[in-house]
Parts: sequence; structure tokens; C-alpha cells
Amino acid sequence: MEIFSLFPIFLHSYGGGGILSGFLHPILGLDHLLAMLAVGILSAQIGGRALWTVPATFVGVMAIGAFSGIFGLALPFVEYGITFSVLLLGIAIIFGNRIPEWTALIAVAFFALFHGNAHGTEIPVITNTLGLLIAYILGFLIATAGLHVIGALIGILASRSKSGPTIMRVGGAVIATIGVFLIFNV
Repeated sequence: MEIFSLFPIFLHSYGGGGILSGFLHPILGLDHLLAMLAVGILSAQIGGRALWTVPATFVGVMAIGAFSGIFGLALPFVEYGITFSVLLLGIAIIFGNRIPEWTALIAVAFFALFHGNAHGTEIPVITNTLGLLIAYILGFLIATAGLHVIGALIGILASRSKSGPTIMRVGGAVIATIGVFLIFNV
């Protein structure tokens, strides 16, 4: 278990304020990165409208969560909410297209509150100007949407392969397993 004690250094790696800092936050944080990719993959597996409704819901609710954090409403157990999202989204990928769109929407909205709140509560620490604040928010929203698109493309490409469903289930299991290790290292 000692090897996984290094994970916390990857959970929230960023520095300074502004758009680059906001953009890098979801990319350099392993927990955020895996959750964002998983949302995109899951949306592609469900297919249809879910391809855009699931990621759009995540981004929209994450923005709401960020503003709640900016205004001082820190959610309890936010790190557990984030790490559990990695675990549960990984499990959702294992089940893929058997998950109804409405279930995915509710789940990603719930998880997005935690991800957004984490971003929002950290913003006052890294910036104190309105311009940097807006740039930071735009940065993490753009990166999040981009990671959703990459995840969706992975899901779409996998669906076109004969071994795609198996690859997705294995990928979901890997993400879920990493989620377990992240939970124990919060």
C-alpha cells in the first residue's frame, strides 16, 4: 500500500491563477482526469442524446459547484465525493449501455457538485482578482469539456471495434480500481 501513498501529490497539482492554472487543474489531478474521461466514455456507451447531455450536465453543474465554493459553501467530504466518482464512474463503464440516460445524468450531476466545489474553494487561495478568477473558471471548464470529448471519442472508437466492449469493461475496471486506491489515500 506504500506505493499508493504517492497518489495525493497527483490529486490537485496546479499553481497560480489564470486560465492556464484552471486548464491544468483537471488534467494534472489524477482524480479529476479519470472522472472527466469516464464521463465522456460513459456518454458514448449510452449513446444517443447522452453523448452530449451527460457531459453538458457535468460541466453545468460543476460550474454551479464552483460558485458555491467561491462563495464559501464547502461541501463536506468533498475529496471523498471526488474519489468515489472515479470508482463509481469506472463501475458504470463496466455496465456501459445498460445504464439509462437519466441515471447517468443524476450521477454525474451529483459528482460534478463535488468536483466544482473543490475548484471553487481553491480559487480564493490562488487568486484575488476578478479577471484571474474568471480566467481560472474558464480554464477548468474548457479542460473538463475537452476531457469529456476525448473520453467520448475513446468510447465511440471502441464501439466500432469487435473487441471494444471488452476493452471498455477492462478500462472501467482499471478506473474503478484506481478509484479504490484514491479513496484510501484521501
